[in-house]
Amino acid sequence: MADTAQVSIVIPCHTERNWDTLVGSVASALGQRPVTPAEVVVVVDHNPALFERAQRELTGVTVLENRFEQGASGTRNTGSWHTTTPLIAFLDSDIAADPDWLTQLTDPFTDPEVVGTGGAIAAAWDRSRPSWLPDELLWAVGASYTGMPTSTAPIRNVWSASMAVRRDVFTSVGGFRDGFGKVGSRNRPEDTDLCLRMSEAGGHWMYVPGAVVEHHVPLERSTFRFLMRRCYAEGRGKVQMARLLHGSRTLGAERSYLSRTLPRAVLREASGALRAAGPRRAQHASRAGTVVAAVAAAAVGGAVETLGAARRRTPETAVMAAAGS
Repeated sequence: MADTAQVSIVIPCHTERNWDTLVGSVASALGQRPVTPAEVVVVVDHNPALFERAQRELTGVTVLENRFEQGASGTRNTGSWHTTTPLIAFLDSDIAADPDWLTQLTDPFTDPEVVGTGGAIAAAWDRSRPSWLPDELLWAVGASYTGMPTSTAPIRNVWSASMAVRRDVFTSVGGFRDGFGKVGSRNRPEDTDLCLRMSEAGGHWMYVPGAVVEHHVPLERSTFRFLMRRCYAEGRGKVQMARLLHGSRTLGAERSYLSRTLPRAVLREASGALRAAGPRRAQHASRAGTVVAAVAAAAVGGAVETLGAARRRTPETAVMAAAGS
């Protein structure tokens, strides 16, 4: 178990629309027991009004402005480089952590081979959860999903909304990749990218389902349209990540998810539709259809990114060929 002097918490934020959840996130970070953070750092992403309000109204924390490129990666790096503790933990501004989250999340670091950990994320819906959304697709709203470990176990990657890293390894790979991540409507997997680079530096990640946080899901993220946009963006983002990391071998977990987890979900829901009647039949059928639509949206996103990259390379290839002739 880590002690208080070993871990700090970084919370990025970017909009005043999330002020209430930011206040809740800060309160949950400050309320961690028995392991308590040496420092809680709130980093504001290029929003002077929010920065001034956070400085004025948030107590017991350090408030900084993102000193890098706009986006989640630069915001988290700003907070990370400010801290000095051997471990750095991350929350998001719409996340509230259970009181023992930090204790659970840092416990695996007693093993020197562990470079990082991540915890379970439960969806806290503004209203009720959509009946057409199966557990396998809860990742789209930033929540843990069926297919993840149910007990503490090694894992390829975790999410930065509930993450802890070993500082020396995090620093050795340069932290989150600046300019690659969530900015506006772009949604690229900067956390998966970080996990893969830190693993390559030496060590492995652990998923700790006992380290629980709640992720606020606003009403606008409870729609089928949002899910399709999110899956499309995920398809594009994973292709971009594979290109940066020089190979599709980085997508092994995605291939397993597509070839095993999602087909099982379709079969389960289709079988349920055949056995059930009335509203239950419609619910099972809609969940099966949602999985198929989600895969299609991600495939389109991946294809668009792949074709776009090919077109961008074509002029460069022509110039190089001309120069060599």
